[in-house]
Amino acid sequence: MKTLDSSDLITTKTPGILVNSYHLINNPGLQVIKKAGGVRKFMNWDGAVISDSGGFQIMSLVKKSGKSKSITEMGFSFKLPGQKKVTLTPEESINIQLELGTDLIVVLDDFTPPRANREQAEETVRRTILWAERSKVEFEKKCKAMRLGKDKRPYLIGVVQGGDYLDLREDCTKELVKIGFDGVGYGGWPISEDGKFNYEVAKVIADNAPDNYLLYGLGIGKPHEIVNCVKLGFTIFDCVLPTRDARHKRLYIYIANSIDKIDIKKEQFYSYYIPDKQINHSDLSPVSTACDCLLCTKYTRAYLAHLFRIQDASALRLATIHNLRFYSILMEKMRTKFCRVRP
Repeated sequence: MKTLDSSDLITTKTPGILVNSYHLINNPGLQVIKKAGGVRKFMNWDGAVISDSGGFQIMSLVKKSGKSKSITEMGFSFKLPGQKKVTLTPEESINIQLELGTDLIVVLDDFTPPRANREQAEETVRRTILWAERSKVEFEKKCKAMRLGKDKRPYLIGVVQGGDYLDLREDCTKELVKIGFDGVGYGGWPISEDGKFNYEVAKVIADNAPDNYLLYGLGIGKPHEIVNCVKLGFTIFDCVLPTRDARHKRLYIYIANSIDKIDIKKEQFYSYYIPDKQINHSDLSPVSTACDCLLCTKYTRAYLAHLFRIQDASALRLATIHNLRFYSILMEKMRTKFCRVRP
């Protein structure tokens, strides 16, 4: 949430945020967060908080560097800047996230890289299930030691791997359900080689998870992808797009004259607004009339374009506030438009 504080998030009606375990253990460090009373108190945020395992970032670095031998049955080894090499295990990931004090935690998994062959995909699924079993055991042990009853403990989510191999995705989902979690997540890379979102994988996961399971689209995604996944039963999403795109001058706007007129059931219900275009330099209309954020109710397109041209930091803040409000409106619309959502 670069450029924003917790009060900005409240005004955008953002229901929850995700914190990155890898970055937090790197800076400011787990001891500082524990001393503050958990990550929520550390950042003065009263909304929902999800934490990830830290594995995606670290294993991305490991696999991109060609150091696959750093990944073992125990976990994977890496170096934090200025520190000795350490090994992140499934158990350690659970302990870190419980110390952060979040509402939903994600178990450590071995993500299937894009274009993985069958043998590679099978290996990541096998290790993902192995680590999920160990994570569940550690979670129950730690919750008991911390005296966290069923109503106090965070949700625990397993991650489905297997790449584009639908049978492996199905097997992985079923094995995770046997272990017993509060839900499962769409793990790995969701984009097929043709550049399109792989809804077949999402459907396999949804079809093989119990009705009372939370379905989590990790790293998903674009507004229309989220809508289509909600139709399949997914109800939790996290993605860097709204904040990252805002800082790169890409704002999302609904193709509607007002919030009431937004129709997310249309094939094309949104478009992009780029303040750099010359036509916007003298446009005194709001960025969107189908938005009630700070930017759209107080400022004009010309003013935002001006802020970006002079590289004023408030341009990043206003654009980020707008994109987050776009996404929170999207969630509000889906709660009223679609009925096939899980408890």
